[in-house]
Amino acid sequence: MINMIKETRSGEKMSKISIKVTPPGPNARKIVEEDTKYLVKTTKSLPIVAERARGAFVEDADGNVYLDFSTGISVTNVGHIHPYVRDRVAEQLDKLWHFAGTDYYYREQVDAAKAISESTPGSFHKKVFFSNSGAESNEAAIKLAKAHTKKQEFIAFIGGFHGRTQGALAFTASKSIQKKGFFPTMPGVEHAPFPNPYRNPFGIDGYENPEELENRVIDYIEDYMLHTYVHPDNLAGFIVEPIQGEGGYIVPPKGFHTKLRKLADENNAVVIMDEVQTGFGRTGKFFGSEHFGVEPEIMSLAKSIASGIPMGAVVVKDTFDFPEQSLHSNTFGGNALASVACVATIEVIKREKLLDNATKIGAHLKKGLQELASRYDAIGDVRGLGLMLAIDFVKDRKTKEPNAKLRDAFELNAFRNGLLTLPTGLSAMRFIPPLNLTEEQADMGLEVIEKAVRASL
Repeated sequence: MINMIKETRSGEKMSKISIKVTPPGPNARKIVEEDTKYLVKTTKSLPIVAERARGAFVEDADGNVYLDFSTGISVTNVGHIHPYVRDRVAEQLDKLWHFAGTDYYYREQVDAAKAISESTPGSFHKKVFFSNSGAESNEAAIKLAKAHTKKQEFIAFIGGFHGRTQGALAFTASKSIQKKGFFPTMPGVEHAPFPNPYRNPFGIDGYENPEELENRVIDYIEDYMLHTYVHPDNLAGFIVEPIQGEGGYIVPPKGFHTKLRKLADENNAVVIMDEVQTGFGRTGKFFGSEHFGVEPEIMSLAKSIASGIPMGAVVVKDTFDFPEQSLHSNTFGGNALASVACVATIEVIKREKLLDNATKIGAHLKKGLQELASRYDAIGDVRGLGLMLAIDFVKDRKTKEPNAKLRDAFELNAFRNGLLTLPTGLSAMRFIPPLNLTEEQADMGLEVIEKAVRASL
């Protein structure tokens, strides 16, 4: 594994947590004030002002060094500024930056499409459409599904997140605030319950009775939705995440995706697998769908696809290609710099065996979180695969009542002690460190996590 330690501005090695000034310090506060003045409100939850980063560490504007368990929302999967990716992009800087790959041709875009096609599940030939984000990837996937099936309606899932553009927003159902004031979204989208083993509307313990939960969801779609208000002749397909991301890092029972795919096939519909957050090794396999034994005919990708250079993609079975030109396009998709970064990222994941490391260190980190939960009743659930993990804060373990207030206090206390985390779902905190995290770094994170839990109670 490549050593990615970098010196901080003070000359220290960026290899451990170092809080010199209570965050946010004076330099950070100034930038936060200017940000508030000049930028439109988004979803910021921590006053971390990043200035430089390497590997698993981030230095802020005041010289504090944090262990990063957020990775830019699961983007820098191979660590911040991986030297191999950096060098490939640096070489490309002197060759070609942009040439509109939707309208013209260049090798870098073809290389990226080939690398992605060879890494995604499915024994069939695939084609790729490049975009710039997860939402844009899902917008393209929606149009590809409509063009292929000649049908117009979709079923998405409660808790799912697929973007905030007006089309993608119709599918998103992880937090009601995301839709507040933006009706109408794209028509023709209905939502079904997701088989959440921990909390679901059926009152089933999905950990104890996974098959019963799977069947209840499939039966709800087949016996209720398809017989009352979504006619199969209109159903273009389903859009689903292998593991829900913004919905709380919800891992469905093992057989759910196979049963959903069977239901789609029976109704001449497709399944769009949204791998934006689960892709590129995050779960210990290259793509989250591989844990469930399905081969998606449409996959949407983004986030870690190019290690932080903006890029997204849709991977489709070649027979799903648009029937003619100009039905969909963009300007920056498949940008030359992003394409080079994409290929380099895939090479790093394979060469450095980061899938194995994510599985190994993910198991170690999850065990530590489970031990923590055994000591603190405020942690109701520990879940996830690979290095896509979460703990769920509750007011009462029996009722599983969410405790978002405690979760938010934890996030701030972890930050003050040098660990960067991200909230998700109703009351969960996600841990998504780089895939090359070491056991020592995982233990460093666990130490801060326990300290932050104690400080928040």
